[in-house]
Amino acid sequence: MRSIEGMRVLVTGGAGFIGSHIVNDLVLNGAIVTVYDLPGSLKNVRKQFAGKEVRMISGDIRDRGRLDSACRDQDLISHQAAFLGTSLTDSKLVCDVNIQGSVEVFSAAADAGIPRVIYASSETVYGQAITTPQPETHPTNPLHPYGVSKLAVEKLAQVYSAHNGTLMTGLRYSNVYGPGEWFGRVLTVFLKRAREGKPPVLWGGDQIRDFIYVTDVAQLHSLCAAREKLPWDILNVSTGTRTTIRELGLMISDMFELDPPMVENVGMGQVSSESEGRMRGRVECKEMVLDNSRAKSLGWNPQVSLKEGIMMQYNWLKENPDAWNNPGIS
Repeated sequence: MRSIEGMRVLVTGGAGFIGSHIVNDLVLNGAIVTVYDLPGSLKNVRKQFAGKEVRMISGDIRDRGRLDSACRDQDLISHQAAFLGTSLTDSKLVCDVNIQGSVEVFSAAADAGIPRVIYASSETVYGQAITTPQPETHPTNPLHPYGVSKLAVEKLAQVYSAHNGTLMTGLRYSNVYGPGEWFGRVLTVFLKRAREGKPPVLWGGDQIRDFIYVTDVAQLHSLCAAREKLPWDILNVSTGTRTTIRELGLMISDMFELDPPMVENVGMGQVSSESEGRMRGRVECKEMVLDNSRAKSLGWNPQVSLKEGIMMQYNWLKENPDAWNNPGIS
C-alpha cells in the first residue's frame, strides 16, 4: 500500500458534510487537495483543513468546462457531490445532478487521464432488505429517485471503467452522522429536540438502521485512496450494527436526561405535528444494516461508538446552533 503523501486529489462536493471530512482526512495524511463545489457552499467553508491551505474551485459538476480545468494534473478524483432529494417531486433534479453530473465527472477524469475515481454511493440502492446484514451482492431495488440515481451512477462507473480503464471504487454509505450533517434525518431531529429539552418523537420505532460516524467514513476513504487497486469495485461503509429507532430514542433520552420518547401516530405521507413539521415518507425501508466484511478485510474498523458519536455531534450543535440546513446540492 502506497502513501498518499503528495497525492493530488480533486474532491467534488468537498464543502459538504461527508466531503469536508474526507478533505480533512486526506490533508491530515499529506494529500494536496482541491475542493470543487458550488459557490454557495464555498462561502461558509474554511479555506484550511487540518491547518493546511486547500485550493477552492467554485463550480457545478454539470459544467464540463470548469471540471476539465479542475481535473488538470490530478492523481485521483473523489466524487462526493450529489443532490439528496428523495421525493418524486425531486426526480428531475436528482437525475440531472447525480446522473448527468456523474457522467461529466467520469468523462472529465477519462479525458484528463486520471487513473482513479472514488465515488459516493448509498445504502438506498438496496431497497427493502431480503437478508441482513446486506452484502454488496444483495439485490438492488431502490425505493425512491435518489436510490435509483445512485444505482445508475454505479452502473455508469462500471461502463466508464470498462471503456477507459479508469479504476472506479464506489462507497455505499450507510446512515452517516456527525458534525456538519444536514438537518432532516432522524438523529438530527432527535438532537435538535434534545437541545431544546424535548424528548424524541417516534413514528413506531421498529425501523432498523446502521449508523456510522463520519470520521470513520473518511478514514476508509483515505485507506482506499492509498491503494493502487482494490479487490472490489463496490464497498459497503457501515458498522454492521443494528439499531432500532426506538433504541436510538431511548439512548438520547437517557444521555440528556429527557422524558421517555413520545410515540406519534403518523401515517406514510402524513405531516407530524410534534416532530419539527416533518413529513413521513410515502415509502420506508424497514431494515438497513450493511455487511462491512469487505471494508474490514482492508484493515479498516469503525472506531467511534454510537454513544460517543452522538455526544460529539451534540457538542458540535451547541457550538453551531444555527447550522442545520436542508439537503441540497453539495
